[in-house]
Amino acid sequence: MRPRFTLAGQFLALQLAIVVAVLLAVVGVSVAQADAQFRRVEGQAMLSVAESAAAMEAVRAGLSDSDQQGILQPTAESLRSLSDADHLIITGTDRRMLSSVDPREIGEVMDFGESSVLSGNTWIGVVRIGEKRVLAAHVPVIDDEGRIIGVAAAGRDYPGPVGQLATAAPTLLVYVGIASLLGVVGSLLLSRRIKRQTLGLEPGEITRLAEDRTAMLHGIKEGVLGLDQGDRVTLVNDKAAELLDLPGDAAGRTLDELGVAPDIRGVLTDEEQEPDRVVLMGDRLVTLNSMPLNRDGRNVGSVTTMRDRTDLARLQQELDLTRTTTEALRAQAHEFSNQIHVITGLLELEEYDEAARYVSTIGGARTRLSDDVTSRVADSSVAALLIAKASLAAEQDVALRVSENTELGSQDAELSADLVTVVGNLVDNALDAVRGQAEPWVEVELAGSDGAVRVRVRDSGRGVPPELVPKVFLRGFSTKGAERVYRGVGLALVHLVCSRRGGSVEVNGAEFTASLPSEASRRPPPG
Repeated sequence: MRPRFTLAGQFLALQLAIVVAVLLAVVGVSVAQADAQFRRVEGQAMLSVAESAAAMEAVRAGLSDSDQQGILQPTAESLRSLSDADHLIITGTDRRMLSSVDPREIGEVMDFGESSVLSGNTWIGVVRIGEKRVLAAHVPVIDDEGRIIGVAAAGRDYPGPVGQLATAAPTLLVYVGIASLLGVVGSLLLSRRIKRQTLGLEPGEITRLAEDRTAMLHGIKEGVLGLDQGDRVTLVNDKAAELLDLPGDAAGRTLDELGVAPDIRGVLTDEEQEPDRVVLMGDRLVTLNSMPLNRDGRNVGSVTTMRDRTDLARLQQELDLTRTTTEALRAQAHEFSNQIHVITGLLELEEYDEAARYVSTIGGARTRLSDDVTSRVADSSVAALLIAKASLAAEQDVALRVSENTELGSQDAELSADLVTVVGNLVDNALDAVRGQAEPWVEVELAGSDGAVRVRVRDSGRGVPPELVPKVFLRGFSTKGAERVYRGVGLALVHLVCSRRGGSVEVNGAEFTASLPSEASRRPPPG
């Protein structure tokens, strides 16, 4: 198993790597500087030696007269020894060496490199003599008539990298010691500071913690949104981004910059958070729970969880509808049971005429109610709902009546289901509002016009105060007590259904008006 370094070890290794890199750069610069200094100083020195050799009468005489060439070798070696040069070579214009440190090289052609000395110019540069690189200075030898008769070349052996490093070694050792000491001390201090800030966790542990948190954050079905003090998003998972319609780069941006609706933004940033607060987000019904984050007694933000309750709310409404129908049937059964007892008693008393009159009376009332609803409402689902609600209202001593302006034809299955949801919730809300009043009543009006169905439900209650109207649908408003877990779901669901169909719902005191466009009116125009 590969050993893992601690945070201090990693910082130390990093600092040492930086120190080594800096030292390598220093070495490179030092070598370059040493090389430049060597070329400048030794080049001038060798140029002086070569100029001295070119000015000697013995050298001129040896180059002018072939019989006197023998004087060149001792003369050059004598001058070389006095000047401490490594090389002093005399050549003719044919570049053949007439003197050399190594007598075996006499007569060989000298490599002039890029020298322009035969053109009458002095030159300093690097040439190769045998196997050695030499810093050489070339000076032309000129006779009394101004002709170039040869070349005097003085040279110093070029030191290699080891020699240059040896020259710079004392300075480099000082640099290494100081840099290493500073690197070790700095690494230890930095490691201690960072470990205090990371609660003693090592980098690998922080990485695993972050990976686990990311996997958990994006794996849960609930939305999670984190905000700081400036309402800036610190974390958001996929579900929260979907519900709030946030872009992929939402982290680090404020809710204003992300275009979050003002009512939703107000709920997310409200300091006094209620548990299980119901909010409409687009076409979804969402329950929010927010928890403040405190650090050292200071509020540094909040984390909000979001649960999509749309499907659950629909199921709840379907169950409420089933319960309403059951209660209506139970009320009717109770009523029919009493009526049967009355009829049975009249028959036992042989009051046949009274029994016939009683049957006619109760049958006519039931028939008139059914006929009144079915004659105005052709949609069977909505008509059945109104009849069931009328029986439930009668059991609560509430008069439920259908407005004379009601006229509704058959609707498609989707609109019929939405009408059942809207009418059922508005009627239930009205029945709750008039409970306990003297002579309470609820009136329902249904009418289809201009490609939409208008639902109007009003009651004898006190209505919604004007200051609460903006909150009725936006935040799941309810006038009921706090004993219900999902407060205000009914009205929020009405708003959700209407909004999804492109309609609207409004409240004016004790009157709720909803508009639901038909499917045909919602289709885009052709072409």
